[in-house]
Order: sequence, then C-alpha cells, then structure tokens
Amino acid sequence: MAGCITTSNLSAFFGDVRAIEGVNIEIPANKITALIGPSGCGKSTFLRCLNRMHELVPGARSTGEVVWDGKDIYAPDMDATEVRRGIGMVFQKPNPFPLMSIADNVSAGLRLAGMTRNKAFISETVERSLKMAALWDEVKNKLDKPGGSLSGGQQQRLCIARALAVEPDIILMDEPCSALDPASTQKIEDTMEQLKQKYTIVIVTHNMQQAGRVSDFTGFMLTQETGEPGRLVEYGPTSKIFTMPDRKETENYITGRFG
Repeated sequence: MAGCITTSNLSAFFGDVRAIEGVNIEIPANKITALIGPSGCGKSTFLRCLNRMHELVPGARSTGEVVWDGKDIYAPDMDATEVRRGIGMVFQKPNPFPLMSIADNVSAGLRLAGMTRNKAFISETVERSLKMAALWDEVKNKLDKPGGSLSGGQQQRLCIARALAVEPDIILMDEPCSALDPASTQKIEDTMEQLKQKYTIVIVTHNMQQAGRVSDFTGFMLTQETGEPGRLVEYGPTSKIFTMPDRKETENYITGRFG
C-alpha cells in the first residue's frame, strides 16, 4: 500500500559502531507516527534510514529491510533519488535557500527531480504546496522575496511546502518544532493534522505533549546502556502508549522518571 512503510530487522552503523539494532515496525498510511526517546537512542538515525539519507554520511551503512509500496528501498534496482522523492524529509533546523525566492525555494525540488515541464505547472505547484503547508496567505504577495526573509516558523513551513511540491507518499520530520515558538509550533501541528489526510507522516520529537497531541501511533526507542545501540522498546497506538504502556521503561520515560 502506498504510504505504508515497514522495517524488518533494521540496523544502522557509523563505521564499526552500531547505532540502532533490529528495529521492526509497521508504519500505517495516512497516520502520524511519533518516535520518542532520550537523546542518542537512534531516533534520527532510524528516520534517515527510511529514505536512504543515512547512507549519505561517509562510512554509514544499514542492514535489514525497509519496504515501501511493496519494495525494499535498499534493493539493488531501487534508485535512491527516487526513494527520497517519494519519502521526503523536513529537518530540525529550517533550511531554505536563503537568497533564493520563496517561489523558487518551493520549486527547487521539482527542478532537482527534472519535473520542470512548464511555467504554468510550476506556478500551480508552488501555490498548491504553499496552501497545503498553510503558508500561502502569508506569502502570496511576496513570492519573489528571499526565503531567508521569513520568520523561523514560516521558513519551516516553506521547507514543508518544498517537500510537498514533488508529491511524496511519506513525509519524515526530524524535530521540526524544536527551534520554534509556541505559536509557530501550533501552526506546524495544525498543518500536520491536515496533511495526514493525504500523506503518511513520521515525526521525531522530544516533546511528550506534542507526541500526545498530534500522533496516532508512537514508537519508544531506548539505549539500554551507554555505548549500546538504540532499540525499539515499544510501539502502538498513542492513546495506549501514553496511558497503559506494556513496558516499565516506556512508563518511566513518559512520566519523566528518566530521560
């Protein structure tokens, strides 16, 4: 099913160091899945494995399977660029091209993917993507202004629009609100709630309240001891994870007893 992504015995390495080990998870389509856990437990590494961005780090590799739309994204015949188009990423720190116009920022992904077609297509895609990212009304009269002229929250929504422009199935978000004020965070969360009608969203967050507010499913990752790889301790509906977790470690983390 498009938008569903499943991992089987997924492990990731930086050189000889194993960062995550044996992660098995089925992420459903058109839902928001949150990944929580203390710093250093491999959440962001796991997220980057889901669209082959982990392998861009020198010496990094992974083992196991990541199946998207019925295909292992690490199979020899899979194009990594095509994988990253279909499974987009929004990073922790907004990263628009600061001197490029707002419109050109949104369409940058189209050009990289060779989807330029014509000006009308690009204009329509820019407007549609900005509307889906809840930014259109704020920037529609200044599309030629630099992306770097926007506020932090607007820049993050601009990056969401850029990811949406290439029409992915899945959007990965690595702590997208960690550098934002509460008002901007609320707009991002509202945007996510709208986007899940069409897209599958996986978000890494350290904010327990945010995970509880926005996600349908939650995965808790943990490193048992310093130097050990991160593992998926528990995964299930957010309502259950936050109220009746099966594992004591999960309860301790969510209630603030450690982490």
